[in-house]
Amino acid sequence: MIKFSVILIISFITLSCASGPREYREIDIAVERHDFTEAIGVLERGQRRSRPVYSERNSILLHLNRGFLEYYAGNYEASSNALQTAEKLIEEAYTKSITQGFLSYILNDNTKEYPGEDFEDIYINVFNALNYYNRGNIEGALVEIRKLTLPNGKLDMLARKYEYIDPNTGASLEDIVARETGVSQLPQTKSVDFSNSALARYLGALFYQADGNFDSARIEFDQVRRAFTTNKAIYNFDFPSAVEEAYNVPAGKARLNIISFVGLSPIKEEQVILQQLPFQHPIISIAAFKLPVLVKRPGVINRIEVIIDGTQGFELELLEDIGSVIEETYNARFSNIFTKTYIRTIIKYAVADVAAMAASDEDILAGLLVAIGARVAADLSENADTRMSRFLPDKAYIGGIDIDPGTYSVIINYYDGNRLIATDERSEFTVNLNRLNLLQSVKLR
Repeated sequence: MIKFSVILIISFITLSCASGPREYREIDIAVERHDFTEAIGVLERGQRRSRPVYSERNSILLHLNRGFLEYYAGNYEASSNALQTAEKLIEEAYTKSITQGFLSYILNDNTKEYPGEDFEDIYINVFNALNYYNRGNIEGALVEIRKLTLPNGKLDMLARKYEYIDPNTGASLEDIVARETGVSQLPQTKSVDFSNSALARYLGALFYQADGNFDSARIEFDQVRRAFTTNKAIYNFDFPSAVEEAYNVPAGKARLNIISFVGLSPIKEEQVILQQLPFQHPIISIAAFKLPVLVKRPGVINRIEVIIDGTQGFELELLEDIGSVIEETYNARFSNIFTKTYIRTIIKYAVADVAAMAASDEDILAGLLVAIGARVAADLSENADTRMSRFLPDKAYIGGIDIDPGTYSVIINYYDGNRLIATDERSEFTVNLNRLNLLQSVKLR
């Protein structure tokens, strides 16, 4: 155990201080102005610098952020290319992680390539489905949705993803930790209570309708309601009437469906949690755990009104609180991070405690200095991994209207209460009979 601990603590000191990717305010400012073309330009220029915005070990972040920005800018093929690259890299990172041993498993995440988050992997397919639709490829859109919704798809696998088993021996995490470190009880982990995305199901239903597969569309519409009944912690608001309306379009009428993405989803920030540990030296007995926690970015939009040809009006309804989905799917990952941080901290503080008590046997002052030095070294060797995509929206709203086929002016007004804060105008939007007419709008405020 001592030999293992010494090797491990050396690894922590030499590796764990690696810093995460820098945040470039220029990109955030461009996004705040909804100048997504400029945001992409800033990103491209930043990648050409000697020290690029995203280093090689943050390649997933580069492609994720670029993929979302390209979608918002209307560059659907470029968005698809970026998101598909990110998805492939996330899959490779996960495959690599399940073949690595215990030492690699518990190293600080900041020292390794960014593997992507579960919620990022989910919404890759949602936005890529929209990319395919906008490029006229309904079958491609359905392939993306099925990656999420089929048995053993991404949503089905969420709850089982973080059950660590040693790839060589088959031992559980608890057995390995007890054997290698002497820690006999790990923190209790949380499971993911999210198995069905109303947004993915709703889009799937619309795409099946467009493909002429009405039985599958009916099943997907039913699954939208099922998402609300089985994931009540996330879908804790009224079921949108627009779902039933999209399913029951009157004969001879065309359906104009509208989906709007608003706000910016939560981001990670470092939080320090102090906890008492069962060590002898008082300087070592209270540990500082540095953990990445999600922090909301409150949006100002809480009402969305649609005006057709200056007369007909209706309001969009909330379909998916993406921020809540992110928080829920992060539960298991956070539990995993906390467990690894707990193990690392226990090992480092245990080594420090042994050294400090040994020095105290010779001289109390020497023991105090060793304890302080070891405590400082242990704390400096830890920093929370706050990497994640920054440009996922916070909420998805939907609505629609049954009208005669034709070309219409569509105005989408975004409100904070009664205060109009943004407008999206489409002067000539064509609505066709027996086709999917899906107008997409984005206001990240």
